[in-house]
Amino acid sequence: MTLRNISILNFKNIAEASLDFSDNVNCFIGDNGMGKTNLLDAIYYLSFCKSYTGQGDSSLLRHGADMMLVQGRYDRRGQDEVVSIGFKPGRRKVVKRGGKEYDKLSRHIGLLPLVMVSPADWELIRGTGEERRRFIDQIIAQGDGEYMAHLIRYARAVENRNVMLRRGLRDPLLFETIEQQLGLSAAYIHRARMAWVEEFSPIFLEYYRQISDSAETVSLSYRSHLNGGMAMQDLLDRNRDRDAVLGYTSAGVHRDDVELMLDGHPMRKIGSQGQCKTYTVAMRLAQYEFMKHTNGGITPMLLLDDIFDKLDAHRVENIIGVVAGDTFGQIFITDTNRTHLDHIIRRMGKDYRTWSVNKGNFTLIEEDR
Repeated sequence: MTLRNISILNFKNIAEASLDFSDNVNCFIGDNGMGKTNLLDAIYYLSFCKSYTGQGDSSLLRHGADMMLVQGRYDRRGQDEVVSIGFKPGRRKVVKRGGKEYDKLSRHIGLLPLVMVSPADWELIRGTGEERRRFIDQIIAQGDGEYMAHLIRYARAVENRNVMLRRGLRDPLLFETIEQQLGLSAAYIHRARMAWVEEFSPIFLEYYRQISDSAETVSLSYRSHLNGGMAMQDLLDRNRDRDAVLGYTSAGVHRDDVELMLDGHPMRKIGSQGQCKTYTVAMRLAQYEFMKHTNGGITPMLLLDDIFDKLDAHRVENIIGVVAGDTFGQIFITDTNRTHLDHIIRRMGKDYRTWSVNKGNFTLIEEDR
């Protein structure tokens, strides 16, 4: 799948832009704060209907503007696809595919698969379990529409149960009704996450080895209250009195986590900046390969935002070697100078386009080839 063109109006610091992309490599050069990352975030927005940063739609609106529009034209399985997202303050955003508005945004997830590698990935290591659950859920949901439906049903059921707990309700039949739904969705989510860790881990380990080129041993350890065969409903029964005192559901798959390990110790405790950056880049590249083989044959886009920061020259060279291979499809990459970008372009030997970025404006750099 490739993004042929994007049109942007009032998205962050981009007042207006229309860019036609190469099917292979697209490079964006400029100082920090000029809009390179905002362009990648606009592409991300079209795939997930939300910003990579987690900002609300109102925060994405350019200062002083009264509406925002992002539209992309894609080649998806040889078919022309046009997706647009419009937003006005005080109204809900409108997401359209082929000019027709979605009735549920969840139906859009997975249509335009992409992977974004960003400095914000640091939170996968230093952040809470919620960050890592979001990472897992996003990958699985892009290849499994039922998974997203179960996540939504589970979250709704947990919230309903929490309301009952806070109100001091004790109706066994009401609890049973809600907890049956919790149990069904929890079982599906747990199975999917277990299968993901098993399939994802060897891919991740190989990418880490290629980038680090060292004897470091890394691993992913899945932590869940349901590990060991306990059913969600049994867990809820066991914790009901405790939960009634706390006023919320204290155990379940909404508390799952993945421990990121280095040489048998948590990466967050012992990893250097370079090791942590290597870890997160390897996880994202593994995510790409995983999705490539589980997304119905659709090749995702790869967005690389300032990925060489905090890495030594040896690891930078290894990443360039990996990215320059034949594994990846359309690539969007940002940097503050051309050194790394030119190196990647030379290694790949493919068609490319380069833009200079300044205060939300994009200037195509014409080059002799």
